Amino acid sequence: MKSDEIKYGVQNAPHRVLYNALGYTAEEQSRPLIGIVSSYNEIVPGHMNIDKITEAVRIGIAMAGGTPIVFPAIAVCDGIAMGHQGMKYSLVTRDLIADSTECMAMAHGFDGLVMIPNCDKNVPGLLMAAARMNIPTIVVSGGPMLAGTVNGCKVSLSAAYEAVGAYAAGKINDEQLKEYEEKTCPTCGSCSGMYTANSMNCLTEVLGMGLRGNGTIPAVYSERIRLAKKAGMQIMELVRKDIRPRDIMTKEAFENALTIDMALGCSTNSMLHLPAIAHEAGVEINLDIANQISDKVPNVCHLAPAGQHHMEDLNEAGGVYAVMNEINKLGIIHTECMTVTGKTVGENIAGAVNKNTEVIRPVENPYSKTGGIAVLRGNIAPDSCVVKRSAVAPEMLVHEGPARVFDCEEDAMEAIMTDKINPGDVVVIRYEGPKGGPGMREMLNPTSAIIGRGLGSTVALITDGRFSGATRGAAIGHVSPEAAVGGPIALIEEGDIIAIDIMANTINVKVSDEELAERKKAWTPKEPRIKTGYLARYSALVTSGNTGAILSVPQK
Repeated sequence: MKSDEIKYGVQNAPHRVLYNALGYTAEEQSRPLIGIVSSYNEIVPGHMNIDKITEAVRIGIAMAGGTPIVFPAIAVCDGIAMGHQGMKYSLVTRDLIADSTECMAMAHGFDGLVMIPNCDKNVPGLLMAAARMNIPTIVVSGGPMLAGTVNGCKVSLSAAYEAVGAYAAGKINDEQLKEYEEKTCPTCGSCSGMYTANSMNCLTEVLGMGLRGNGTIPAVYSERIRLAKKAGMQIMELVRKDIRPRDIMTKEAFENALTIDMALGCSTNSMLHLPAIAHEAGVEINLDIANQISDKVPNVCHLAPAGQHHMEDLNEAGGVYAVMNEINKLGIIHTECMTVTGKTVGENIAGAVNKNTEVIRPVENPYSKTGGIAVLRGNIAPDSCVVKRSAVAPEMLVHEGPARVFDCEEDAMEAIMTDKINPGDVVVIRYEGPKGGPGMREMLNPTSAIIGRGLGSTVALITDGRFSGATRGAAIGHVSPEAAVGGPIALIEEGDIIAIDIMANTINVKVSDEELAERKKAWTPKEPRIKTGYLARYSALVTSGNTGAILSVPQK
């Protein structure tokens, strides 16, 4: 056992002194030491129940003969951080979470880890740490929120953001807006649509790093507590069999994740997180692979914001395993991959039943024959950009219109809310990328305002920033290279005609190469917006969105 190096021998008597000071008995010290990375806090609705999940994991570990030891991970609520400077601190926490978990686990010699994330950056951050450290690890999330109900219809967080736009346009009154405030998010848990948190928790199951139900069992169900106990027990099997994250998170496992990503219609943020996790596991994922997979994977689920179904509906329909088994009819799942169950993917999904063909459509009758996410390229984004194709109105899959150019989110939001954006426009928000933001802010406010004001079927938005999983419409993000490094998005001028063809995977500004070259000569970099603190360090190290916005290692 790894912990034996710090527990036994005369030279380790001081270590035993400190374990004694912590109250651990000799019997507890003799067992495998299992770290529990708890993301519990009192500011994120998806994390407020993690204390109960943590206690259930503790019980499971102890039942199976291990010694559970809890330490924390931070979490930012993207919803609360949205629309102000706080959003600069969202994506950047992914690396803080990975780094701090590495520090704690390696400093204290744990034999195994149980990771308890739930929201947007905690899931990928902890998976990055797991792949980097490569000690036996299992993930169990806090679970999704139940959908709210407004006017007799199920709703999720995106409805509240869109209600703001509707209110500004005079489509709803104070009382109606108040109803959205009070009823949209009725329970704890990660917000109830196929947003980033739920996307990544579902993909954790697909990767093989979480048990069945990790992504879909609602936070308030007692089944979630039972799942946590099972995870605590199962980590002991992984330790005994020495099954490690890199045994599980292989190239084929990431291909499975991309495949089910397309089938589910996950958040475009998965196109940042999966490459970053893969990088830590020594696996290369480029976005060309994503398009190749998308071309052969039907989109079989339309969860909010793309449709009317929510995570609880997916859970009742059979969950992630049912989706995987449905897609496996096409023979495009790597069924031989190992998982934290100790069994292969094929063994796990065998017999998983699709209990509701409205929620999980059969592969013979999909929403579309291609996947939910598309990667576009063109003279605006030579290194790629991404769009949640499954959440785009059909009439916006091909669009051409004049550019309305803004150098920050706030300026764009002001224009949208004061009726300065017209049907047919293409809103361009730049200098919001990983370096330029810094921090690659999500653009849920402007996209929701566009939808709420009734412009979702006539206006597109492109940015070198990114979008919440709650975004719907022709919202194209991760434009790479970003404006801050002189990418072509920095060269677009007000009124330039932008041509978007999502089905053909292209995005171009209708300006000659010669004109763009002249504009590039005249372009000068902007002064960094933030020059001190963590964001300044992050900006100096972070790479482009098309590489997963990973942090580069300075070269000697």
